[in-house]
Order: sequence, then structure tokens, then C-alpha cells
Amino acid sequence: MNGIETGDIVEYNVKIDAFEGPLDLLLHLINSLEVDIYDIPMAQITEQYLLYVHTMKNLQLDVASEYLVMAATLLAIKSKMLLPKHDDGIEDEDIEFEEEDPRDELVERLVEYRKFKEAANELKAREEERGQVFTKPPSDLTEFTDEADLKNSEVQVSLYDMLGAFHKLLRRKKIQRPVQTRITKQEISIEKRMDEIISSLRKVKKRTPFTALFPSDDKEHLVVTFLAVLELMKRKQIVVDQEHNFKEIFVESCEEVGLVGQH
Repeated sequence: MNGIETGDIVEYNVKIDAFEGPLDLLLHLINSLEVDIYDIPMAQITEQYLLYVHTMKNLQLDVASEYLVMAATLLAIKSKMLLPKHDDGIEDEDIEFEEEDPRDELVERLVEYRKFKEAANELKAREEERGQVFTKPPSDLTEFTDEADLKNSEVQVSLYDMLGAFHKLLRRKKIQRPVQTRITKQEISIEKRMDEIISSLRKVKKRTPFTALFPSDDKEHLVVTFLAVLELMKRKQIVVDQEHNFKEIFVESCEEVGLVGQH
């Protein structure tokens, strides 16, 4: 990750290789909402998709044009589905006319993308399995057990999970914000916020809820804190885990789990 500077918040690009493009985001939403890919509820999916894009813009992340194109496509499909069905008044049992579903092309693209993604995952799994084959006696890997557990826990929390948690936090902060507030300007760098987060986590010496890292209601402070958490994740200075989907996300310093100096 690049773009960390002192002073004002600057443009900050975040990229997670496990998720690539708008089709991957749509598949994530379809799986999370547990809906049928062949019968997509366009209103619900479009709303959730736009929330993610809007949240990324709030964070001043670089939203690729393909995400915006997909947003426009979803809105167009949603609009078409709101139009009344065509009826010529022809009542002929020998003539069967079925209007094309506006979702057909999108469903076809998603199904095709899912096939390639599953094939890629299968190939990756086979590669990893083959990588475990050695032509030497087994070695004692007990000392690396904690590190393996950490890697497994990191996979459980994706960038989209973090964005979803941050979006819920923004809504909660907006609801809890007092009617009358005093506007203050206090600039803080991402590096400084990272140091504060690490210091706080080391002080409590236990897992801390993700929401507890955001004591301020100031939007700039919220954004800087979230970007600082992402950077700490990338540098492997913190462990972020979630027991199940939609459950609370917890953060812990790597020092507390015996994995220091890996960044």
C-alpha cells in the first residue's frame, strides 16, 4: 500500500487479491444474502452493491470505472423490471410468447465467472496440496503452529467484510451523534493513528472489538482509523478474526499471539 503522508488525508489505494472486480463483489453479496443466482432480487442486490461503492468513495478509495459501470447496469436492469409486462392482447393458444428477462445476461456472466473462479480455486488447492509433498522425512513444525493459525484466521475476514463492518459503524455513529455539536479541526496522520491503535491493543492485552477502535464521531478520524487498521493488517501487525458471518469482528496485536516482526 502507498500513499501514507503526514497532515491531511490523501488518496489511499487498497487492493485485496482475493477479490477481483464487480462480478466478484456481486457473487459475494449473493452468497451473503443466500439468494438464488438464477432469480436475483435486483432491488436488494442493487441497494447492497451501491452501499459498498458509496462506502469505498467515503473512504477516498480508488473506485475503478468497472464498478461504476456495473452499478449503472444494475440500475438499468432494476428499472426494466419495474416496467409493466408487454401485452398485445393476442389470445392464441398456438402462439407462445415469453418476454426476455432483463437479468438473463447478468446471470449468464455471473454463472460463467463463478465457474472460472471455482476452477481457479480448485487449481490453487491442488497446487497447495502438491506443495506439501517433500522427499525427506517429516520435520517437527510445532513452532510454526501459531503462525499457521494466524494465516487461517486472516482468510476469514475479507476487505468486503471490513467495509460492511465500517458501514454499520458509520450508521451507528450518525444515529448516536448529538443534535448540537461543536465543529473542531484536528488533523491526524495514518502513521500516527497506527501507533495509537497498536499501543492501545498492547495495553489491553486481549482481543478488542473492531468498533472499540473508533471512539470519535468525527468523519475524518473514522476514515483515518479504518485505513490505519487496513495498513496494520497488511503489515501483519494485528490479527483480525470473525467466528461466523455477520458476527462481531475482533482485533488483536500480533505481539499478544507471539507473531512479532513479520512485516
